[in-house]
Amino acid sequence: MKPRVTVITIGVNDLERALVFYRDGLGFPTEGIVGQEFEHGAVAFFDLQPGLKLAIWNRKDIAHEAKVSLDAKSSTAFTLGHNVGSKEEVDRVMEQALKAGAIISDPAHKTFWGGYSGYFQDPDGHLWEVVWNPQWEFEE
Repeated sequence: MKPRVTVITIGVNDLERALVFYRDGLGFPTEGIVGQEFEHGAVAFFDLQPGLKLAIWNRKDIAHEAKVSLDAKSSTAFTLGHNVGSKEEVDRVMEQALKAGAIISDPAHKTFWGGYSGYFQDPDGHLWEVVWNPQWEFEE
């Protein structure tokens, strides 16, 4: 299988609340909620970078679509990494997330491997790591 991830979908309990957090709080560009005319179809997509989108979809609708039972959520099932270009940018993003309603689970700090990072949880408990890695260069 050739790695070709184009959409990361996270399950949420309240689609409107999650939309406000990501669109208004974090400033992620979106067309808003689409697919409301379909049972189990309401979803919102956010442009992250060329070729990659974040989708938020109600957990019960994901369970219906994937034919799996709706089970207890876990904040440690996965994390989303948001890499930035400096320590100062880590601090700015963490502050923005806090103002948007995130819970800071691990304040920004120097890491054991020489970087700088912190973790926050969105309103549904998903963990985001905001990280500066001095070994990685990336284009804006």
